[in-house]
Amino acid sequence: MDRLQTWVINLDRAPDRLARITQQLQRLSLPYTRLSAVDAQTLTPQQRSALDEPAYRRKHGMTPVLGELGCYLSHVLALRAFLASRAQFALVLEDDVLLHDTLPAVLQGLMAQPQRWDVAKLSAVHSGTPVAYARVAPGHQLAVMLSRCTGSSAYVLNRKAATAYVQGLLPMSLPYDHVFDQGWRFGLKFRLVTPTPCAHDEAIASTIVTPPGLRRKFHWTRRLPAFAYRMVNELRRVAYGVTQALRERLQFGR
Repeated sequence: MDRLQTWVINLDRAPDRLARITQQLQRLSLPYTRLSAVDAQTLTPQQRSALDEPAYRRKHGMTPVLGELGCYLSHVLALRAFLASRAQFALVLEDDVLLHDTLPAVLQGLMAQPQRWDVAKLSAVHSGTPVAYARVAPGHQLAVMLSRCTGSSAYVLNRKAATAYVQGLLPMSLPYDHVFDQGWRFGLKFRLVTPTPCAHDEAIASTIVTPPGLRRKFHWTRRLPAFAYRMVNELRRVAYGVTQALRERLQFGR
C-alpha cells in the first residue's frame, strides 16, 4: 500500500464521525490523512463564487444549498492534496462511509491493474447497470457503467484523474457526484467496482441540509432544461460505456 494514500474528508465540528471511520480504517490496517472539510456555515466570498448558480438551476432543476458547495470544494481540496503528495493513487473517503472487509484486497487488485482504470467508484447509490470486464479481488469485478450511479463516499483515483479534475471541475454547476463520473468529459477511464466494497452508512445523518421552508425542486415546467440536459447526459453515458467496454475487449481479449 506504499503507493496509496488515503484521505478522509471530515468537518471540524464532526469529531464523532471521524471516530467512527477511524475505527473502521484501523480494523482494516489502512492509515489515513484527515482533510478538514469546507464548512458550509463559514464559506468565504471566494468559496461562494465557485458556484455557478444559473448553470446549476438549469442542469439540476433545483435550488442549490451551501452544503453541496462545501462538499464539492472539499473533494477538490482532497484532489489538490493528493497532487501535492508523492502518492501514485489516492483513496478518497467521506466520513459517513461503511468499509467492508474486502476493501484492502480490492485496492490491491486495482493497483495491480493500473492500465485498466483512472477512477474507480467503491460505493454507489444506484446500480449503474455495470458491465464487468476484469476481476480485481475474489467476488469483485471492475466494470463500466451504462446508467447513472451517484454517490461519492468512496473512490480511488490516479494522478492523471486528479489533474483533470482540478483543471475542469470548477466552477460548480452540479453536485459533485453528478459530475465527477463523466469520464467522457474529462478523458478518463471511469469505472465501478461491483459489488462495491464500501457503502453509505444510513445511520449517520447527512450534513447537507435544506434550510427550513425552502422548496428545492422546481415545478416540472421549470425543470424542462434539466430534463433535456439529463437525457443528453445519459445518452453520452451509454455511448461512453459501450465504447469503453469494446475497447477493453479488443485490448485485453475479455
